[in-house]
Amino acid sequence: MVKDFWLNLPVKDVHKTKAFFNAIGFTFQKTPSDPNTSTCFVFGEKSIVVMFFSESEFEKFTKNKVPNAQHGNEVLLSIGAKSKEEVDELFRKVMENGGTIVSAPGDNQGWMYGGVFADLDGHRWNALYMNMGK
Repeated sequence: MVKDFWLNLPVKDVHKTKAFFNAIGFTFQKTPSDPNTSTCFVFGEKSIVVMFFSESEFEKFTKNKVPNAQHGNEVLLSIGAKSKEEVDELFRKVMENGGTIVSAPGDNQGWMYGGVFADLDGHRWNALYMNMGK
């Protein structure tokens, strides 16, 4: 029944968002859309598509106001990493490119290692390495 699945997120500045996600290592995907109102990235080996829309464009689609992600969250986006080092490298890139570390990477429950960062618009991203052998 489901052919595709992707996420749509509102952002204040599409160009800054594109530069940020490109700089921290995600894959830009060219789409037939207006580069001033949207940008698209592919995340992970399963190629999850995330579209970032200007807030005004996002509100046109949803017929709803964009909440302030700096003060509350509707969703926590999670990224699976292959190693602790990969998590640490991602967080280093996030800090270098204007993101905010919400919760620094560390061990959790003895089999997970990760933390939470916020992108330029305050969307929360959880990056985790899960050692399923523990």
